[in-house]
Amino acid sequence: MRIQIKIRPAALAALAFSFVLTACGIFPEEIDVTADWSAARLYTEAKAAFDEKNWGQALKYYQKLESRYPYGRYAQQAQMETAYAHWKDGDVAAALADCDRFIKLHPNHPNVDYLYYLKGLISFNGDLGYMGYFSGQDQSERDPKAALESFETLKELVARFPESKYAEDARLRLNYLINALAAHETHVARYYYQRGAYLAAANRSQYALRHYPGTPAQEEATYLLMMSYEKLGIEELRADAERIMRLNYPNSLFLTQGLKKPKTWWQIF
Repeated sequence: MRIQIKIRPAALAALAFSFVLTACGIFPEEIDVTADWSAARLYTEAKAAFDEKNWGQALKYYQKLESRYPYGRYAQQAQMETAYAHWKDGDVAAALADCDRFIKLHPNHPNVDYLYYLKGLISFNGDLGYMGYFSGQDQSERDPKAALESFETLKELVARFPESKYAEDARLRLNYLINALAAHETHVARYYYQRGAYLAAANRSQYALRHYPGTPAQEEATYLLMMSYEKLGIEELRADAERIMRLNYPNSLFLTQGLKKPKTWWQIF
């Protein structure tokens, strides 16, 4: 005679839970070999991984160092190097957050200028990067947010630490950024003009002229402003813009060829 044993679902669940607990006892958790390491040992191992460009391993050691020894020179050095490691590991958001955290926590640190520079550099080389201005992509589709963030950070670096060893490179990048931002605004103005949005084109041209004086894109911005006013039928303002155009750019190809002028400065390379 066959005997059937019925096991209730609750009893089955309890049996399974008991098995899990037993398994946990059979397979103990992985031992953390760094548990008794000093701050110096953790930093040495982290720096070795950092120098070998093993960013993931370096970050693990830095994080352990900061959690166990949050104060002192090793922790501060780890915070600076963590920002760079996150950037090189592809986590731009974390890298920028690291920079902001260090600047906030240590505003008078002797190396805080480096964090300003690194933050500006990360934005400068971000996914929206500025070599894109030299590509064939429609610049009106680009978001200048990263460029503006880099510009503001590097400008603050130069203003606060004019003698910093990073200041000269920051100035060169600022010069490039202001030209790129002016080119972006002018390109958007052209985009609007060619689609018949003349008021929007005039506004963007004015913005470029007002915020980015002395840049190569000023020539086209002035011409676009003049032509936008002409299309809008605002003769007095058109005449003023033309007077400025002929005074500052008497040999401009825009005056003879219009918007068929050869490639603008960001396209010539």
